[in-house]
Amino acid sequence: MEEDPDAYRILKLRAEILELGSAIRQLQRAGLDDAAAQLLIARKRAQLDHLVKTSSAVGRPGNH
Repeated sequence: MEEDPDAYRILKLRAEILELGSAIRQLQRAGLDDAAAQLLIARKRAQLDHLVKTSSAVGRPGNH
């Protein structure tokens, strides 16, 4: 069975975002600076949003 590369990337980004969210909570509980992790999670969310939008636009009929 052939895998959809966009679907795989979407799942991977979602997993990375969950991990970053957990790391941010741990940093906050420890009273440490979480700015770098916050920036990284924002970038990952933007990547995910872009990928979801482009993959759904490609999959719709009439969008070539």
